[in-house]
Amino acid sequence: MITGTFLDEITHDIPSQNWSPDDWGRDFDSMAADGIDTVILIRAGYRKRATFASKTLQRMIPRMLPAYTDLVDVYLYHAERVGITLFFGTYDAGVYWDGGDYAVEAEINKPFCAEVIARYGHRKAFGGWYISHEIATHNAPMMDVYRDLSIHLRRLKALPILMSPFIQGKKQFGDEALTLDQHEASWRKAFADLEGYVDIAAFQDGNVDLAELPDYLRVNRDLAANHGIRSWSNCESFGRDTPIRFPPADWNVLRYKIEQAQAAGLEKTITFEYSHFMSPNATLWPSARTLNARYAEWRQSRLAQPELLAADAR
Repeated sequence: MITGTFLDEITHDIPSQNWSPDDWGRDFDSMAADGIDTVILIRAGYRKRATFASKTLQRMIPRMLPAYTDLVDVYLYHAERVGITLFFGTYDAGVYWDGGDYAVEAEINKPFCAEVIARYGHRKAFGGWYISHEIATHNAPMMDVYRDLSIHLRRLKALPILMSPFIQGKKQFGDEALTLDQHEASWRKAFADLEGYVDIAAFQDGNVDLAELPDYLRVNRDLAANHGIRSWSNCESFGRDTPIRFPPADWNVLRYKIEQAQAAGLEKTITFEYSHFMSPNATLWPSARTLNARYAEWRQSRLAQPELLAADAR
């Protein structure tokens, strides 16, 4: 079952649904009804936009745009109201990481996350950190940033630290995709560097051919376990197989990916991203509502007959 979702509002490539705090409240109600107990803020800000009016970002990032609504407060309020835990995602300047100046991202996030703790660290739902800068392969300077940020975040508040890497697979990278053996070799080095710094790895599952997905899930699980890192699956609820970016996933594909995560014995399945792609309240894509209906029917059938869950896992 999907028990966690990212929250994507300060978005990179997905349109906003222009929701009010009340709209978000209805969606948190739906998340809880669908069995979601964890939300992950995908990023606290991106480039010149942020989820709240951060004095740190206003000082460090030229010409930050105003944040008219404190979305972090909105999310924490509704998470607390329905009993959901929130992982806080870091700020992504959208320039330095892509340009190779990785350490600058850490230097921005250190005072920024200190400000976050001063504002929200006491909140009951604040239950984890998410390092929002994504990686696909071992890269020594990137590993340095992850370690540096991880140490700083734990000093601010000792909570689990989550990462969600992507796989350099065929669907997105074509001829530049890594083979499974190349992926395994790269992540063997990456997890060795991240041991003791990252607690949970939730690999994105949408970049590889569906027939190859079980192999990647098992490799990722075993590599992470060798270094004491817990494995979740980031089960993408949007489709990569159409010329449109990005529609809700086909239900048959989503179910297959959930079942493969179960079969691989992963601890938890989260998704990117419930509110846009599989919520009964979605306004961007009407088919998100029918995807939710198919998922809810399947979920209820499994909850009513636990032996079917065991069969799925086999």
